[in-house]
Amino acid sequence: MIKIKDFAAREKYAQPMLIKSCTKGTTAKGAPYLTIVFQDNSGSIDGKFWDVKPETEENCVVGHVVDTEFEALEYNGNLQLRVFRVTDIPQDDIDMSEYLISGNYAETELRQKVEELVKSVKNEKMRLLVEAMFRRVGQNFYTYPAASRIHHGYLGGLAEHTLGMAALAEQVAVLYPSINRDLLICGILMHDMGKTAELSGVVASEYTLEGKLAGHISICHGWLMEAAEELVLEKEEETLLLRHMILSHHGKYEFGSPVLPELREAEVLNLIDNLDARMNILDQAMEKLKPGQWTQKIFALENRTFYKPKV
Repeated sequence: MIKIKDFAAREKYAQPMLIKSCTKGTTAKGAPYLTIVFQDNSGSIDGKFWDVKPETEENCVVGHVVDTEFEALEYNGNLQLRVFRVTDIPQDDIDMSEYLISGNYAETELRQKVEELVKSVKNEKMRLLVEAMFRRVGQNFYTYPAASRIHHGYLGGLAEHTLGMAALAEQVAVLYPSINRDLLICGILMHDMGKTAELSGVVASEYTLEGKLAGHISICHGWLMEAAEELVLEKEEETLLLRHMILSHHGKYEFGSPVLPELREAEVLNLIDNLDARMNILDQAMEKLKPGQWTQKIFALENRTFYKPKV
């Protein structure tokens, strides 16, 4: 099986691939087509299935590995697939490790680093709240992606994103000693836990009904309130501060935050969240390039293109 990263323009292939997402469309002349994102453990690629028939559309099951025939074509400087056939196959004996993109760290390493961070929190009330939240999300924290596609959208991405932010936070707290390090670290550890309910899982990370109707910020805030009540900490200032960290971490109303940051630590949380996400987006875009090449326009980075230097 040829890996997605090794596809070449004007070559035809027939092999299994994972369907990451599938969107219906209609041409100007009224013909139905599908936009399909295929994936293996080397990356993902967009494909177009033109003039798709209803019986063929039924084979395009999101989250399934399917047998596929297609041709790789160059479009706007990048490869895109023209799909000729998709056939669903039995899923029981498929080795999913061939089709899931993994992060840079093993799960055991992610778990060890997170547990060390939790133990390092000196404020007992904050530590108890964080521990309760980790009991709530459990194993999902170490396997879920941090987003469906934009950044850290792979196995273990949520924990990797959280630890990347924590590493930045430790440096910021040294540079600015007025920052409450425990509050910042606890806010980081908890801020995206709601993603484990907002997203459907690691194979095909679509938004759940709860995710669409409530969103991860509201979900996480609700979990924190439940944890605080169980610990009889709902009236403590530590609880209120952590509630604010969760509710404000997107930084702006138009980005989904119900309140704006009004703590130094909340301001820092928003900034390093954005920084870590943007660096991951750029790392993924640059990984595909040779020195001297430009990326495509990156929607999440204001539709800018970025140059990969030769030096």
